[in-house]
Amino acid sequence: MNAATLASRLLTERPRPRGIAGWRHAHWLAVGTVCLGAFLGQLDASVIALVFPALGRHFDAGFAAVEWVALAYLLVLVALLAPIGWLSDRVGRKTMYIGGFAVFGLSSLGAGFAGSLWVLVGCRAVQAVGAAMMQANSVALVARGVPGHAMRRALGIQASAQGLGLALGPSLGGLLVEHASWRWVFWVNVPIAVFGILAGWYLLPRTRTADAPAHLPTGAPTVVPGPRRTAHREPREPAARFDLPGMLLLTGATTSLLLALSTASGLPLPGWAVGALLLASAVLALALVRQERRAARPILAPGLVNTPGVRSGLVVALVGYLLLFCPLVLGPVLLTGAGVSTAHAGLVVTLLPAAFAFAATVGGGLLPRGWSDVTRCRAGALLAAGGLLLFALLPASDVSALPLSAAGYGLGLLLPANNALVMRAIPAQCSAVGGGMVNMARSLGTALGMALSVLGVHLAGAESGGRTVLFVLAAVAAAAALLTRPARPARPARS
Repeated sequence: MNAATLASRLLTERPRPRGIAGWRHAHWLAVGTVCLGAFLGQLDASVIALVFPALGRHFDAGFAAVEWVALAYLLVLVALLAPIGWLSDRVGRKTMYIGGFAVFGLSSLGAGFAGSLWVLVGCRAVQAVGAAMMQANSVALVARGVPGHAMRRALGIQASAQGLGLALGPSLGGLLVEHASWRWVFWVNVPIAVFGILAGWYLLPRTRTADAPAHLPTGAPTVVPGPRRTAHREPREPAARFDLPGMLLLTGATTSLLLALSTASGLPLPGWAVGALLLASAVLALALVRQERRAARPILAPGLVNTPGVRSGLVVALVGYLLLFCPLVLGPVLLTGAGVSTAHAGLVVTLLPAAFAFAATVGGGLLPRGWSDVTRCRAGALLAAGGLLLFALLPASDVSALPLSAAGYGLGLLLPANNALVMRAIPAQCSAVGGGMVNMARSLGTALGMALSVLGVHLAGAESGGRTVLFVLAAVAAAAALLTRPARPARPARS
């Protein structure tokens, strides 16, 4: 078998077994499979902060170097979400999603065996490739495999799986580091990935048939083997050239900025590198703006970014995830510095993402029905500001769970309502581009949250620096309440 034949077979999506495809509730099996990827991605995102101290001790490295275990993952994820979504539309979303589990599982296995910090960083970058293959296709797979009347419920279940992974991450990470080894934080992903591959192979419907050329749009219904059922594909656009220069400029600008922050935080680079990297980031950002104005299919559509409701909403999305992940980094530092064990610190910090997940899924129903999304955003931002302020003022101990829960609940109100405002301001024909920009803002906010936390600890020490960052975060959360604007009616925009 030559390489071309092997590649063709690997990229050919197999139909589900007839017994599964013909079952009237089969779409819930597909939703469950997508939930595995959603759970795994958020688990990995929130577990990593608990591993930083153990990695620093094991590899004899500073905080500024260790944080790249997380930053490398986030940078690759930001860079690849858009191109992998574009490629998946041509290769097949089921194929890419299953491949994402395989890449994620193998790189997690390698990360657990890493013998040096930079090998671990490299494995994390490969992990991000697998995560992008899953994240770029998860919502589309739900939309592809679920009847319209069940769509809202299915997306709510997927959000719950993300919330569960986000909430379990800190407590699981603390327990594994305390009672096993930091390596198990990565190895625990492997059995989940194997199960995801098997579930995807048998339970996900095809998104491209073997006889449908990948380069052609396939918006028409396609007959699936087995009982007479019609599977509607998501609408696809004709093949267009991907904005590769835009992706490279975005990656270069964000990487330069984060490298500058890491160098200022103690990364062993020359002192002049901070200024040079900041200048490079600014130049690349200006080049990105020019590129996006003339690109046929820009990854950051200027026509959408310049819409007031969208622009402010993207800023709030970035700020919201910065507020969510900064305490996930600072919480364990402050708690363990006060004598709390790593496992116990993980359990306390878990209440932040747990409250976030609760508010984002069902907790919003506790609010008055008449509250608009703008009111929910403002109330959530102010509640998060109050929780972070209390966390900064109170001694680090079990009592920290209360302000962290309040902050998490506030962010769980803020972010879903803000996303709804953003998508309401975006024309329907640009929804995919708008959703991609929200994902980018989320990932960039997460990366900046981690980098700024490390910078604060480096400049002023764990105790003083951590609390100073929390005071700043409380002020930023209050400012986010002022940034929220009502959505304007969507109008056509160049995407």
